[in-house]
Amino acid sequence: MTPRVVFPNKILPYLLVAPQLAITLVFFYWPASQALYQSMLREDPFGLKTQFVWFANFRRVLADPNYLNSIRVTAIFTVATAFVAMAVALLLAVMADRVLRARGFYRTLLIWPYAVAPAIAGMLWLFMFNPSIGTLAYLLRGLGLSWDPLLNGTDAMVLVVGAAAWKQISYNFLFFVAGLQAIPKTLIEAAAIDGARPFKRFWTIVFPLLAPTTFFLLVVNTVYAFFDTFGIIHAVTGGGPGKATETLVYKVYNDGFVNLILGESAAQSVILMVIVIALTAIQFRYVERRVHYA
Repeated sequence: MTPRVVFPNKILPYLLVAPQLAITLVFFYWPASQALYQSMLREDPFGLKTQFVWFANFRRVLADPNYLNSIRVTAIFTVATAFVAMAVALLLAVMADRVLRARGFYRTLLIWPYAVAPAIAGMLWLFMFNPSIGTLAYLLRGLGLSWDPLLNGTDAMVLVVGAAAWKQISYNFLFFVAGLQAIPKTLIEAAAIDGARPFKRFWTIVFPLLAPTTFFLLVVNTVYAFFDTFGIIHAVTGGGPGKATETLVYKVYNDGFVNLILGESAAQSVILMVIVIALTAIQFRYVERRVHYA
């Protein structure tokens, strides 16, 4: 039985958690409460005149076809980014785990992209796939593929998904490598002795034991696709063409900071926060049931 920790000073525990509580209050609860309050106001662009309208902003937002399009775009973008980033990272982790020579150097190279800022990552991909000067875009045209992310919505979505997934692969790679190293090699060796081929050993032994790591990364990648990809979309497509890549977080920025529709923008931020919290709760409620911790 674990002994209970007792502090000699009753005030000391509160002093130890006070900095974290202060950070949480200042950078989460206070902005969230301000957004909730502002979402019920109708303001002019200069903030000189306000009117309390209750839930009118929410009704107007949910009835807007452009906002419903942003929900669809966000769903496609989130699923595609999380799947590509996790699948490629798992493949690279498995390959890196089998490397015998220069393993540390190989892993270091795969970690580097995580140090690149989102906006810089987006610009790198835009330069490579720019329809006029991009090297890879030139190769695609040579293969007979009509590639133009500046005018074609599907091409633009593929480009931002690729840039966002590339940026996140390194983060996922670190956790998958750590998860692979924690798997007892004796289990894999016993399966190999029994005649199981590498592909079967992976799906019947390795991947089930990686379930806790996979579930954790699923939650992290979902939140990443919702929020942290703003810089990539802003740098690469600006939500275009024709709002084909305008995700929910980018629409909040576009309506609030560009068009100065403050009340509706605040309502969108509240809805976005509710969506992310609900998705995370669903993942923990239903997906975690299939996760087995060793």
